Amino acid sequence: MHYSKLHKIKHLEAPLTIEGTIVKDLEITIIENDIKSFQTPMEAEMEKPLKHFERELITIRTGRAHTSLVDNIPVSCYGQPPAPLKNYASIAAPEVRIITIQPWDITVIGDIEKAILESSIGVTPVNDGKIIRLQLPQMTTNRREELLKILGKKLEECKVALRNIRKDFNNIIRDAKKDKKISENFYNRLCDILKEVIDKYVEKSEQMAKKKETEVTSI
Repeated sequence: MHYSKLHKIKHLEAPLTIEGTIVKDLEITIIENDIKSFQTPMEAEMEKPLKHFERELITIRTGRAHTSLVDNIPVSCYGQPPAPLKNYASIAAPEVRIITIQPWDITVIGDIEKAILESSIGVTPVNDGKIIRLQLPQMTTNRREELLKILGKKLEECKVALRNIRKDFNNIIRDAKKDKKISENFYNRLCDILKEVIDKYVEKSEQMAKKKETEVTSI
């Protein structure tokens, strides 16, 4: 049985930033005739730009109400450092363009209202003393077109990250074959697996973008 141990494989010629950190170097061991020794770490790496893309999609605000729009607005109350709004209230989206915020302690409703006004959400809260309501504005045609351009740009960034990972893993198996650490037949099998996996993840990213596009154009 052949083993090909590859140390510190650097990913992404233009490294993908995920939550403020650069994707770290990878160390894997490829075992002859063990496809999973190659496929599992490759899929784990490809999940990272996909998860990053998923978070990016949340930041593209459509006309549809979603609790994630306000969940993490920092609220200062009780003389404590700011904490996410979701720590102080029940948040819901009962209608397509409505978000409701019901504080667990009614005495902090003013603090929550102030935090929303100071945030970048751009919606004026309506406070009835018990519940805060936010009504998202109807999007204009120009705004929809702008969001679709942003969506297309972020989708392409995700695809570039996936293609760079494919290139790195292709280099891994190419070098392993060159150094006779894996056989020609196994190399060919891994090339097929590499194509199948990249196609699967590109399709996933396109499906995610299509779903977001539907939200942008229909709400």
